[in-house]
Amino acid sequence: MSGICPVVDVADRRSTCGTACAGLCTDDGIAAVLAADRALLHWRAMRGLGDSGLAEQAVQETLLRAWRSCAMFDGRKGTVRTWLLAIQRNVMIDIARARAVRPADTEWDEIGQLGDIRYANPDFADRLVDCLLVAELLARLPESQRIAVVEVILRDRAYQEVADDFGIPVGTVKTRVHYALRSLRRLPIGA
Repeated sequence: MSGICPVVDVADRRSTCGTACAGLCTDDGIAAVLAADRALLHWRAMRGLGDSGLAEQAVQETLLRAWRSCAMFDGRKGTVRTWLLAIQRNVMIDIARARAVRPADTEWDEIGQLGDIRYANPDFADRLVDCLLVAELLARLPESQRIAVVEVILRDRAYQEVADDFGIPVGTVKTRVHYALRSLRRLPIGA
């Protein structure tokens, strides 16, 4: 900014801004605002937007808008801080509206980064625990139901195909799977 008012030079600022100037058009004025209010502006933006990148964008846009309109500041209506907070409120509304209208583009490479890594890419230990839990739950089922669940659900085979392999009616396979799943749902969660 190098001490330049958005409308006029710093030397001519007093004639244009007069007593209504917020002081943001000078290096000392903007430095004072940054020292006093930047943390508050960032905290408020972070709380309202929930994203550190958007919060920083909101702070920068707030300061830019304040710098551009420093001549419009009216000290009778409040302090520079309250004026900045009002500007920031408008900036945050604008950012929220823009996000609602145009959601962020997500590349396929970023999909794994967006989700919880633990569930997106389970490690060996998680898979082992899951397999042991499934094996323990299946062991509690009667053999005919266990075979039907393994074939239809775990191996993703069609009911008709399983029925043909075992020489039983397709309705029997469906019934066995139904009762097996109902039994598994009734087990306690920690079982």
